[in-house]
Amino acid sequence: MASVSSRLVFYFPGFDPLDAAAHHRRYERSAAQSGKTFGLDYGVGPVQEVEAGSRVEAVSISDGQETKSTIYIHDHNSIISDLRAPPTWKQILLGFKAGAEIITSGAAFRYFRHAWRFGLFFLFPYLLIFTGLLLAALIAVSPLLLHVSPFLCLLSVPAAWLFFDKGVIPFSGRFHTLHLFADWRFALMVGRDEPVARAWIEDKAQKVLLALQTSSDEVLFVSHSMGASLALAVAGRVLELKPDAFDRRNVSFVTLGGAALQCAFIAKATRLRDSIGTLARHGEVTWFDIQCLSDPIHLYKCNTAHLTGHGDAGQPKIVRIKFKHSLSDERYRKNKLNFLRMHRQYVLGSDRKSGFDFTLLTAGPLPAASFVGLKSDVPPAAFQ
Repeated sequence: MASVSSRLVFYFPGFDPLDAAAHHRRYERSAAQSGKTFGLDYGVGPVQEVEAGSRVEAVSISDGQETKSTIYIHDHNSIISDLRAPPTWKQILLGFKAGAEIITSGAAFRYFRHAWRFGLFFLFPYLLIFTGLLLAALIAVSPLLLHVSPFLCLLSVPAAWLFFDKGVIPFSGRFHTLHLFADWRFALMVGRDEPVARAWIEDKAQKVLLALQTSSDEVLFVSHSMGASLALAVAGRVLELKPDAFDRRNVSFVTLGGAALQCAFIAKATRLRDSIGTLARHGEVTWFDIQCLSDPIHLYKCNTAHLTGHGDAGQPKIVRIKFKHSLSDERYRKNKLNFLRMHRQYVLGSDRKSGFDFTLLTAGPLPAASFVGLKSDVPPAAFQ
C-alpha cells in the first residue's frame, strides 16, 4: 500500500486516571521505544489546547518519507476524578449499587455467556471487598460467637474497623479495587446515556467535526478498553449531526482490547447499540478489533456488531495478536500475570518487531487499514 503523508487521529484512551498531558508523556515513551525497535525516527510535539481539543503533532520519517499525524487525545479524566472524589465508604456503597444494577440489567449474564473471563473481571472487586467486609463482621461479633461477655464487643468492633480500614482497603488497593468500582459506575453512565456521559459525548462530537475540517490522507479513530464505547458513541453522534462527515475521507476505526460490550450489554444502552449499527454499516469506514488472549479485561473473540443486533453489517473484523511477539522474553514473563498491565500493553512500546505496534499504527507511514491483515508474529513487509 502507498505510504500515508498526513493523518488525523482521534484517540479515546481507556479508564486510566490520566489527563491529556499524562497520555502524551506515555505516548512519547512508547514512540521512543518503538522507534528504536522498528528503525523509525519519531518526533512528538507538545500538547496544544486548541478549539478542537488536546492536540499533539507527531512526525515519523522512514526512508526519507515523512508522515505527519495530528492526534487529538479525548481523555475523560475529569469524570474519573469526580467518580473517585467521594470518601472510601461512599465509593464502596456506590460501587456495590452499580454492580447490582449491572446484574439486574442482564449485562453480567451476557458477560459470562460470551466471555467468561470478563465476567470474572466484573466479579473480582466485589468478591474481594465482600470477603473483607465479611471477615470484619466476624471480628466484630466474635465475642458473641465465642459466647463470652458481650461487653468485649466494645473492643472487637473497633478492631474490626481497623482490620478493614488499615488492612483490607490497602490490600485491595494493590488491585485498584475502588478504581474498578468507578469503572463500573461509569459503564452504567455511558450505557444508560446519563447526562454527564451525554454532555461529554456531545462536546467531543463537536470537537471531532471541527477537526474534520482539516484535510488528510486518512482519518483514524483509535480507542483502548472503555474508550471503545466512547469512540462509538462519539462517532455515532458525529454521523447524526453530519451524515456525510466520513464521506470520501478514508476512515479507519480501530479498537484495542475493546470493551464496548461492557456498556452495550446494559439493557438501556439503546443509543449506544444504534451507534454501533450505524458505524458497522457505513461504507466509508474500515472497522477492526485488535484482541489478545493474554488480556482478560475485554470480551475476547466477541464481535461487537453481531452481539448488539447488527449481525448483517459485516463489521468489525477481529484481528488477534499475541503480546509475546512484541515483548522481550523477560518483559513478557514479568508482566503476563499482571492483568491490568497486560491490558495496557496495546498502547505501550514494543521490544520486538511484530505485526502490531501502537505508535506505528497512529504515527507511522502505513495506512491504518493495512493492519487488518496483520499476522501477530510477522512485522509489516516494510519493516522486516
